[in-house]
Amino acid sequence: MHHIDIELIEMTLDVMKYVIGRVSATEHQIGKPKKAEELKALVGETVTPKGVGGEYAFNLWKEHLAKANVPVDHPRNLAFVPASPTKAAIMFDLITSASSIHGAYWMEGAGGIFCENEAMKWIVSLTGLPEGAFGVFTSGGTAANLSAIVTAREHWRENPDFKREKGLIITSLGAHSSIKSMAKVADVDMLLDSEEYLTGEALRETIATLTEHQRKCLFAVVATGGTTNAGIIDDLDSIAKVCEEEKLWFHVDAAYGGGALVADSVRHLFNGIDKADSITIDPHKWMFSPYDCGAVIYKNMELAKNAHSQQGSYLEIFKDEGAHGFNPTDYQIQLTRRVRGLPLWFSLATHGTDRYKEAVERGLELAQIAGRLIEAHPDLELVREPSLSCVLYRRIGWEPEDYTHWTYENHEKGFALVTPTKWKNGETYETCSRFCFINPDTTEKDIAMILESMV
Repeated sequence: MHHIDIELIEMTLDVMKYVIGRVSATEHQIGKPKKAEELKALVGETVTPKGVGGEYAFNLWKEHLAKANVPVDHPRNLAFVPASPTKAAIMFDLITSASSIHGAYWMEGAGGIFCENEAMKWIVSLTGLPEGAFGVFTSGGTAANLSAIVTAREHWRENPDFKREKGLIITSLGAHSSIKSMAKVADVDMLLDSEEYLTGEALRETIATLTEHQRKCLFAVVATGGTTNAGIIDDLDSIAKVCEEEKLWFHVDAAYGGGALVADSVRHLFNGIDKADSITIDPHKWMFSPYDCGAVIYKNMELAKNAHSQQGSYLEIFKDEGAHGFNPTDYQIQLTRRVRGLPLWFSLATHGTDRYKEAVERGLELAQIAGRLIEAHPDLELVREPSLSCVLYRRIGWEPEDYTHWTYENHEKGFALVTPTKWKNGETYETCSRFCFINPDTTEKDIAMILESMV
């Protein structure tokens, strides 16, 4: 398996040809999933004692399996939070894999970690956090949020009175699903503020309703810097003030919205993020990096190191004087890690940060364009004003099943992927449609065609 022969060389050329085609293509199929039984019928047994051969397996991928995926960078994939990695980032993801770098410790991965840290300096600079703040790249927002909350909990438990207590955090109804997931993993209780948009005043009111024991166990507040559903940014400044008064850890989940920190037009909406104790940002969303690439940033890195640094006899050499350098594994939950920040670094180095600002501003502009098209359409209405790059809108007269049918119909045609969501309207939840713009290659024509398909 590890020998170099003519078959390997030919396979390398085939793979590079495929990559060049994928990177340089101006149009892609949107793709659609098939049931596992259908795929099995198409490709048969692929993992066998003798193998089926690289050329045969690669052809199966190109002819059948690749087409059963929805590329996150398709300009009419506007569902969930899509992505749009730059060509430079995609190409350097190949270099990252081919270089076989273990990115946990400086001793093994100094060159790669150095590049990651250069990219991280830029991200941290966007937040306005004070000198000494820094971060590391993770697999995504869930791992970043978990790393931050574990750091907060361990810092809280430095007080002997809290050693045996189960912690409590407060967040908003609009918080990402990963907050609930990571609270379960970290074994902390979570209290939801009843609104999609969290303010300092509402936070004070919620804290006032806590029992004496709940108040004792409350150690952190998770605010959102751009909700996934609607792009809403909590009132970070007022929340920060309450957290400071109440001596609570202030975490901002800006996994989706954090990319907009680079955009002059909306930067003011994040006022107060510079007072956070920790921040989550996903470069694989609005910083145009390939999956998977999240980031967690800390105001005080030592607190993260105290919570996450792993000990072991075979790891001692990494802490030795001769191996001194930045060890990313000390600041988040993973030991084994790839240098997933490398493609972002290469893309930033290639294009410069000004181009990033332009690309993010384009996503914001597309949301405003969509809003105007919807308002001008007799059969459509905005559910709320566009926020960041998210647009919620309704087709007048449609029931929930109409949105579902429309989604599947467009997907089946290979035309677009736009999915429904729910929005709290009074005491009930309304089904509506949703756009999320990340890809600067999406055009006004794309938006207009999607809207017309609802008529």
